[in-house]
Amino acid sequence: MANGLERSACDERARVLVADDHQSLLDRVVSILHDEYEIVGTVTDGTALVKAEADLSPDVVVIDISMPGMSGLEAASCIRRRGSHAAVVCLTAHQEPEIVEAALRSGVLGYVTKTSLAQDLLPAVRSVLGGRRFVSAEAAGPEAQRI
Repeated sequence: MANGLERSACDERARVLVADDHQSLLDRVVSILHDEYEIVGTVTDGTALVKAEADLSPDVVVIDISMPGMSGLEAASCIRRRGSHAAVVCLTAHQEPEIVEAALRSGVLGYVTKTSLAQDLLPAVRSVLGGRRFVSAEAAGPEAQRI
């Protein structure tokens, strides 16, 4: 088992917490993931994300980078410092190489651009549950490949 996160077919579904400051996007993410995963909660800011992650102990956290209160990367760092084993997938509009690099260096395993949400989110969650990195093609520049 990579990172202790992969589950066999007879186990419970993986638990996912989703954070984005736009309700319509939260609804879309939930609709994409709900058949395969247990959605344990949704939040709309980074501060609420840190609290919800501690309370709910999800297997995966899908986060927007740009959120009020605390950015998704700051929230991911807080979660990591607390010792959480949740795999983190960034779901973001940002494709700038320096932001992708910062996310990957912070321990984020998945990086999905919002323009690729429909085709990349499920494969990204599957990858991070297996302990593997996933980066949407439009964000996967040469620097991101080396990290």
